[in-house]
Amino acid sequence: MFVRTEILPQAPQQRMRVRVHTPVGSAVVLWHGDPREADGRHLVEWTVDADIHWGRNTRPVAATEPELRQEGDRVTMRGRLRLTEDGAAYLEMGDWSVLFDLASPIPSSTDGSWVEIGVGSRGVALHPYRI
Repeated sequence: MFVRTEILPQAPQQRMRVRVHTPVGSAVVLWHGDPREADGRHLVEWTVDADIHWGRNTRPVAATEPELRQEGDRVTMRGRLRLTEDGAAYLEMGDWSVLFDLASPIPSSTDGSWVEIGVGSRGVALHPYRI
């Protein structure tokens, strides 16, 4: 997915953070690319260092549009939840997907339903790549 990123002020010895702007919203996340290239437009892959805990950090929602938003020190992602045969899940957020592991069982009836997943912003990262 193509996103626009902007560098945020950094404290010494802190992992680089950027504000990412997507078609469905923006949030502050970690940057896992060349720091000199952090400002700009990039094709990226998302990683989230948090598992889905149904009823704790993941809940069903009535809204039927993808969204990315910042809420304090948390990032909230809304999309369609898809369960995989190997016990993982991914969240479809418009034109891109984010892969998750499952920390607790999820009802199979939730496959394809709209959910929100809230995770700490320091557990969400962008990895730029070139085609």
